[in-house]
Amino acid sequence: MRISRIAQVGAVAAIAALALAGCAANEGGSTTPSESAGPAISGEIAGGGATSQEVAVQTWTAGVQEANPDVTITYDPAGSGAGRDSFIAGAIQFAGSDRAFKSDEIADSTFAACVEGTDIVELPLYISPIAVIFNLDGVDSLDLDAETLAKIFAGEITTWNDPAIADQNPDATLPATAITPVVRSDKSGTTGNFTDYLSANAESIWTFGSVEEWPATAVTPESAQGTSGVVAAVEGGQGTIGYADASRAGDLGTVAIKVGDEYVAYSPEGAAKAADVSTMEEGRGAGDLAIKIDRTTTEAGAYPLILISYSIACEQYNDAAVAPVVKAYLSYAASAEGQDAAAAAAGSAPISDALREQITAAIDLIVTD
Repeated sequence: MRISRIAQVGAVAAIAALALAGCAANEGGSTTPSESAGPAISGEIAGGGATSQEVAVQTWTAGVQEANPDVTITYDPAGSGAGRDSFIAGAIQFAGSDRAFKSDEIADSTFAACVEGTDIVELPLYISPIAVIFNLDGVDSLDLDAETLAKIFAGEITTWNDPAIADQNPDATLPATAITPVVRSDKSGTTGNFTDYLSANAESIWTFGSVEEWPATAVTPESAQGTSGVVAAVEGGQGTIGYADASRAGDLGTVAIKVGDEYVAYSPEGAAKAADVSTMEEGRGAGDLAIKIDRTTTEAGAYPLILISYSIACEQYNDAAVAPVVKAYLSYAASAEGQDAAAAAAGSAPISDALREQITAAIDLIVTD
């Protein structure tokens, strides 16, 4: 990851925290939840938002609560847009979102849970490929470039034996079955990332831009609520195609997308490589670690159809009692153990050590006394 903001966010505290973690590793043991989350604490916090990171949040919650039996953490996977709205309203103490707040949204919002005048932190804790999933008898995988995907989801390609698909898959037996795209019915960060990929790579075909709500003017034969709804609709149909966090792909057929001159199947490694070639957005606050994803990279092995899902919190809370619990949760999520646990449970890509250093420094900005 090309990073430059660490000098702005308390490097001394970050290096100290990393040194402690390094000492634990050098002693031959893995980091335990109690070591990641800090001293035992108590309290209750609620979060909500992105469905993509639901499994990871469950894993991180279990790790924190194992070390802190008097802590209660709940998470409502209502979707990224709902999570951001609830966080603005102060209905939850942390949000999960498949995109960071836009700069103008931050400027125009008053975050009810945060002390007035203090900043928010946005931490890229969940990096995952988005799988293009389909259900077509006799076909388990396909190679497709971005233009072909854009034509499918814009309604310009309507049957599976279309020459644009067949030419890229000469060994596949493709029927004349009608293609039924399945999209999210709710405001979704996964939709935002998927349409961002289409817009960046096939702008002349996908003319609707990067949007979190499926454009009404695009062809939408079927829509479903949430990631689980899209997966269920694709599974329940024939000739269906959709998009979902890769952890939910299951046994469905999947698409390898064209990157440069090669077709790349989704993988945590490919997602991590795409994140590594991306850059931080300019003009953000010290703890606002928003990443500008390079959707058009031709880096070998990179899979740029990814989502980077953020955990969003206050630097200072009106209710000071929630801050230690939020901080413990985020610290465990960012730890090597927390990232490995999420990778095992959800198939996500663990963050790099360099990014962890920045995230650790951002978490240290949260006031707990």
